[in-house]
Amino acid sequence: MSGSQAQARFITFEGIDGAGKSSQIAAVVALLEARGLCVEQTREPGGTALGERLRELLLHEPMHLETEALLMFAARREHLAARILPALAAGRWVVSDRFSDATYAYQVGGRGLDPAKFAALEAWVHPGFQPDLTLVFDLPPEVAAARLAKGGAEPDRFEREQRDFFERVRAAYLERARMAPGRIRIIDAGGTAESIRAEVEAIVEECCLR
Repeated sequence: MSGSQAQARFITFEGIDGAGKSSQIAAVVALLEARGLCVEQTREPGGTALGERLRELLLHEPMHLETEALLMFAARREHLAARILPALAAGRWVVSDRFSDATYAYQVGGRGLDPAKFAALEAWVHPGFQPDLTLVFDLPPEVAAARLAKGGAEPDRFEREQRDFFERVRAAYLERARMAPGRIRIIDAGGTAESIRAEVEAIVEECCLR
């Protein structure tokens, strides 16, 4: 399918910290642009000036769990209104590092937020709207932690959580994938960068470019 024929799609990348999403996001953006498509690359929390300010609070300031969830969805509402929905309406593809699946994994799975409260927020902020394709990069927490340690960056308050937290996050991602098998694809992030890239590109081709 040529760039002029492909309907704009919303693709999201998910996984625990250290699963290796960043390089694969860049590869997919390059793949889409090589097809002549206009692509907006973004991230959550963030993506807008307000969202980035909320990101700083979320990553570095201690807060109540429900405050955390509300701020995540506040940043997401702004992100949708200011960037995601206008881009899609204008025919631009959107590739985002995280969306609501991350809130389900981290706040519901990791922290124990009531799933009903998550569902209410999701239905309020983006009723009936989900990504066209979500790629979840699955990796054992101990492997992800070793990768993060090699990076040398100062960890944020999520990255400083213990292994059992990330086990719960990982399990929640897999549960979410079982709930939406047509949208969410699980990627074994333990392979080589080249093999993962080939798998990711094949999925994007199959789901979005044919």
